[in-house]
Amino acid sequence: MGLRERKKEKTRLAIFDAALDLFLEQGYESTTVEQIAGAVEISPRTFFRYFTGKDHLVLLFHDQAEELMLEVLAGLPPDEPPFACLMRALRAVLADVRAAAPEHADRFMKLRRLLDEHPRLFGQSVARGAETERHLAEAIAARRGVDPDRDQLTHLIVGFAMSTMRVGFECSRQDGTMEEVQERMAESIALAERSLRPGWDL
Repeated sequence: MGLRERKKEKTRLAIFDAALDLFLEQGYESTTVEQIAGAVEISPRTFFRYFTGKDHLVLLFHDQAEELMLEVLAGLPPDEPPFACLMRALRAVLADVRAAAPEHADRFMKLRRLLDEHPRLFGQSVARGAETERHLAEAIAARRGVDPDRDQLTHLIVGFAMSTMRVGFECSRQDGTMEEVQERMAESIALAERSLRPGWDL
């Protein structure tokens, strides 16, 4: 990143951190954009340069994971089996989380707590995950040379792959550490890979 990009990223994370703390301290519904902006000493107008609203903050990790997965898929050989490609993409997400600074893990766990406490936000997270699956299906369909709107196998491939991350995330203890969550996700990916017969996705 250049200096300007680093400054923007610093501001974006400052907004995110302030929002998470306010959400957990005084409640999501009770927190306003004005309060979040004030905590970071920026204007609401500046807030909206980084996020479309409060809900966008909650979905930040979805945006980052989807961008990374699509980037990984775009860089893989065209003849690599689609499920293997998605497993590599998921491992890239996991590696990115593991390589992040400790404060990034704190953000992840705070966000998880927030989703656990607010069913509506959890529902929005599930909906955003479905959107990611649609985008991944388009990428996998392009690799397979099929129509994503008609090919069921493409959607099954993506659905099986993404369920491994959901299982790893949802089956870890709510009061567990970030390291435990990462380990459960890694175990889930490995379990999926050894549970399916090679070539099933061709």
